Amino acid sequence: MLKFIKNWTLPIAMLVGALGYLVLSNLSFINPVKPYINEGIAWFTPFLIFAQLLLTFCKVEPRELLPKAWHLWLLSFQALSCVVLAGVLLIFPLSDAYRSVLEGAMVCLICPTATAAAVITGKLGGSASTLTTYTLLSNLLAAIAVPLVFPLVEPHEGMGFMAAFFKILGKVFPLLLSPFFLALLLRYCFSKVHQGLLKYHGAAFYLWAIALAIVTGQTVRSLVTSTADVSIEILVALAGLVACAVQFFLGKSIGGVYNDRISAGQALGQKNTVLAIWMAFTYLNPLSSVAPGSYVIWQNLFNSWQLWKKRKREQKS
Repeated sequence: MLKFIKNWTLPIAMLVGALGYLVLSNLSFINPVKPYINEGIAWFTPFLIFAQLLLTFCKVEPRELLPKAWHLWLLSFQALSCVVLAGVLLIFPLSDAYRSVLEGAMVCLICPTATAAAVITGKLGGSASTLTTYTLLSNLLAAIAVPLVFPLVEPHEGMGFMAAFFKILGKVFPLLLSPFFLALLLRYCFSKVHQGLLKYHGAAFYLWAIALAIVTGQTVRSLVTSTADVSIEILVALAGLVACAVQFFLGKSIGGVYNDRISAGQALGQKNTVLAIWMAFTYLNPLSSVAPGSYVIWQNLFNSWQLWKKRKREQKS
């Protein structure tokens, strides 16, 4: 039974979130940016994201954090694709429904690499250290890009650009970068605490699963209460599929040039979807959270196929 739960943690978390959305989506805490939304992920999900990043970065050896050439190419793609989609949203007069499609794709593209990506990368035979470096860099990019772009794309009522910028910056920047600096502080100044956290490094995966259940419940609630046409919701989910396919393909293609195909593919393709859903629901049209919600399915299906393919090759050899 325990082995079954361990092997199927993420699908179980998503199922729990979907079935228990009435409970999970009504943890009564007010979102300070959108005060009319009464939802628990306003503070609890960021706490879980912070905790899983801290446990992940505690395992990082600073001397291994050497940037690679493919890091720059992948970061450039993330930034450029986000800016292009934001430009389309600003220039063309689209309905709210179709804006959600592009907003969903945009958040899937700018979202940083998943903390669990290093585990999959290691199992596939890639370099966990180069991927962890990209995880840190992609978190830095998101911490800068999200406060700059999201207030332009989805202005907050009664709040100007600068006010929204600093509001989002104050939440996203510490959330994504503070865990790294705290991990360094613990490593060099509080080694016993650092060693203690290292023992629980594997807990990051399960913290991610808890957060995934909560944001899945929030996404399901937004679907249930949404007045959008089902066809629009399907289009938003397909936007997640397209973003997933493009990023895995591009990551592997660029990584192949630098003999690091597996790591680059996972770095660009495997996303911190818990963070993406939270950002979409909090700072964009809530309907756009369907895209990263569907991204969970697409990336896990692809990862499962990759692991199965690797096992088949090993059996043959």
